[in-house]
Amino acid sequence: MKRIAIVEDEAAIRENYKDVLQQQGYQVQAYANRPEAMQAFNSRLPDLAILDIGLEEEIDGGFTLCQALRNMSSTLPIIFLTARDSDIDTVCGLRLGADDYLSKDVSFPHLIARIAALFRRSELISSSPIEDNLMERGPLTIDANRIQVSWKQTPIELTVTEFWMVHAMAKHPGHVRSRQDLMADAKIYVDDSTITSHVKRIRKKFLAVDSDFDCIDTVYGMGYRWDSL
Repeated sequence: MKRIAIVEDEAAIRENYKDVLQQQGYQVQAYANRPEAMQAFNSRLPDLAILDIGLEEEIDGGFTLCQALRNMSSTLPIIFLTARDSDIDTVCGLRLGADDYLSKDVSFPHLIARIAALFRRSELISSSPIEDNLMERGPLTIDANRIQVSWKQTPIELTVTEFWMVHAMAKHPGHVRSRQDLMADAKIYVDDSTITSHVKRIRKKFLAVDSDFDCIDTVYGMGYRWDSL
């Protein structure tokens, strides 16, 4: 049984989500604040985490919690479920390593579908080794079995979503990959602006290692392209 953690400070909302997910067959632990959640996560990580941003007195407690979780695991699926749906908050959430970002007005069927999609992706990664498990594109090395990327022999810490987006672009250098293509390869279902935020975060991570990095081209109106050096 998959274990889902919900961190939400409003009791009625927290229990509502918990009841709905339990009806879907998930084991659910619910927490009202960041310290309570972190105490539990330090003992055992869930299989997926759903976070609000504002947690009691901590205006950005969910952001802090997301960053801590991502440091604990690069593959744990993390979803923000929040009333704060501005572009700035969305970009911040994704930059901190969340795999998805949803507004609280999302329907329960939609939420359940997004959760199921992230679990399917995790299961595919863990259950079947990928034939083309080692890919090299100039200074770029991708190990698909280990979900690892290196640039000029320096590891790049990517989330699972970011990893598959890089894999999708680098697999066919010079070919434009639409946002829909990237969603399909990363096995996520998000809007175009979320894909754009992920790509920006990927670029930033490569630039942190190599200030001359310039291999991801934006092809306006079409998508993104990996240009080999």
